[in-house]
Amino acid sequence: MKSFKKVSLIIAAALTSTMLVTPAAQANAGTVTLTVAGTAATGGTVVTTPVSLPVPADNSIDAADALKIAVTAVDTGTVVTAVAVNATIVPALTGTAVVTASNGTSTLSIATGTGTSADFYVYTKSTAVGSVSITRAGTTTVYYVQGTAGALNSITLTAPASAAAGTSQVLKVSGYDVFGNLKGGATINTLVSSSGSALATALTTDTATATVGTKEQTVTIPATGSVTVVAYATVATAVTGLATPVGSVSATIVVRDVLSELAAKNAELAIANSALAAERAGRAADKVASDSATATLKAENETLKNTIADLKAKFNALAKKWNAKFPKLKVNWIK
Repeated sequence: MKSFKKVSLIIAAALTSTMLVTPAAQANAGTVTLTVAGTAATGGTVVTTPVSLPVPADNSIDAADALKIAVTAVDTGTVVTAVAVNATIVPALTGTAVVTASNGTSTLSIATGTGTSADFYVYTKSTAVGSVSITRAGTTTVYYVQGTAGALNSITLTAPASAAAGTSQVLKVSGYDVFGNLKGGATINTLVSSSGSALATALTTDTATATVGTKEQTVTIPATGSVTVVAYATVATAVTGLATPVGSVSATIVVRDVLSELAAKNAELAIANSALAAERAGRAADKVASDSATATLKAENETLKNTIADLKAKFNALAKKWNAKFPKLKVNWIK
């Protein structure tokens, strides 16, 4: 009976202790709201549908240029951290002070302190997709933004330095906004002058992803002289602190006389062949002289050998007679 009471007391104590333990409250990640100029942003939650933002071509980060990220209903004292890639974070927009395109950072941390919310803004100067990662209360969410190119600010012209007469050559114009983004749908004019005539053409830069901001033009190279190409366009007004507009560029294509170039090369080849033939002839003459000198030396050596053999034979004949006549005064033969 006592054993049963003890077991009952142990079970009761265990149940009581279990009821007294309460799980720790889970941190509140709150709510994230995306707006642009006070209106709910379109897209932004997946990389294929980023929030579209105009680049700040006026060098002022205003409400229309930035994605406002508002984090609300987090626990008091929560630290909200943002990390941007190919985008820039600012804590405020242009107001009493101008926020320019050189302001901002790639990371920002906001301690809510006694509050429960945090606001900041993201802008971009690039037409490539950028991202911003928001971390709060152990939860991370990624949002995406993409800039749209600003007004045409500069143009470039690509042309060959020279080309053969009668050939077709490709010119290429490119348009950029103030941040160097290729600008599709821009009008760039060309004026191609040669042989006393000029042809003006209005080109519209491509909007297709692969060739965006560029346009090609084919020109025929005349028989002589040169081709002058001038590209020009209406570009944006200069903005303090940003790249200087470039509205006109030029290039000159020198006409190559291929037949004259070929004739000159053939003449050079003929001179080289003549020099080679002369060198070969010189080598042949040197060989003949060398062979002749070798034959002469060989003949002289042979004559010398015969002379020595003859003298040796005569000496040995005399020595034989001497030794026979004077056996006690013998001399050695020459071998």
